[in-house]
Amino acid sequence: MSCPKSALGSAAEEGNCMVREWAGKNWLTGECVTVSAVDGLISAIKPRRETCEEWIAPGLIDIQVNGMGGFNLNGGSASPENVRGTLQALHREGVTRFCPTIVTGTQAAMVTSIRAVTDACTSDSLIDYSVLGIHIEGPFISYEDGPRGAHNAAWIRDPDWDEFLEWQAAAEGRIRTVTVAPEKVGAIEFIERLCEHGVVAAIGHSAASVEDIQAAVHAGATMSTHLGNGAHAYIKRHPNYIWAQLAEDELWAGLIADGFHLPPTTLKVMIRSKGRKAILTSDASYLARMTPGRYTTHHATEVVLEPDGRLHLASTPDILAGSAGTLRGGVENIANFRIAPLRQAIDMASLHPAELFGLADSGVGTLRVGGPADLFTYRWDETACQSELVITSTVSRGESVFTR
Repeated sequence: MSCPKSALGSAAEEGNCMVREWAGKNWLTGECVTVSAVDGLISAIKPRRETCEEWIAPGLIDIQVNGMGGFNLNGGSASPENVRGTLQALHREGVTRFCPTIVTGTQAAMVTSIRAVTDACTSDSLIDYSVLGIHIEGPFISYEDGPRGAHNAAWIRDPDWDEFLEWQAAAEGRIRTVTVAPEKVGAIEFIERLCEHGVVAAIGHSAASVEDIQAAVHAGATMSTHLGNGAHAYIKRHPNYIWAQLAEDELWAGLIADGFHLPPTTLKVMIRSKGRKAILTSDASYLARMTPGRYTTHHATEVVLEPDGRLHLASTPDILAGSAGTLRGGVENIANFRIAPLRQAIDMASLHPAELFGLADSGVGTLRVGGPADLFTYRWDETACQSELVITSTVSRGESVFTR
């Protein structure tokens, strides 16, 4: 019995199992292959004789997403509908798994945002699958201008384990990462307890000394949140908290590759230093994928989204107001900046985050038989100056979630 050809590939029923297939050139080898899936898992990957016009790669994993396409995961508009809208926008970018990021706010506001994610997960199995875990960014971060970034100083506070437990209760155990400044009072003990509970402790928005960072790593911290950002505009050339984090072999580094948060030269050095522990992330705000223009954020701040994607304060154009970039755009930039080939850039946004969370052994972040059928197909439209990564389809759990 055969089924109609889908927009993504083909589907056929063998016995009682629905087999779905997608074809493309393997992102690593260039070999034209057919990827088959049954019940959301890859059942076969076979060479094809036919020519493939598109490429195929594992679904991207974005470990830091504040919203997208006008859907905000923070502030008064946080709701299950905004989580769903954010995921739909991510699917257009080739992202199949992500970490909703809840930022510094009052305790009540943060719990409300966390519950919105939880409610979305419990009411929609696709969202529940797609949410790799919640990332809490703040409020246990630096008070100082620069390291604090755009976080509201009035809501910054010292680490509080009881507050974390309230978050985790609201999340029903879904909190996967917490960003903390290790110089805060009680931060090292807090990091130790996070690690005991299987939560990734990340260093970020910090003015820490080298000794503070070393103590955090000794306590179990394993990640740097958007390394090189959430920092003073001017710091001592060495030693400083950026060099100290680069030097720690245990730390994975989240890197915003939108072309604005980190200059290409800095990005190149950081990727070269971290190697397999370099992770691309968008840190996208809800204004990502929105049309250029002037906006008022949920914090009543006037910001401007430029046609080139740069998002800045309306009152101070040289200060960024968050990221309006996407993970797809970051992958594209790594190749266009000649930092790494496209295949390696894709791994930095798929395999590397899967390895951070200990999921790579089950096939997350790559394409292999028995692993999840999370993938995207794409064109790499090359030009003399700037090539474009065009997502043509996205598949999550073996089901089409986006087709161009």
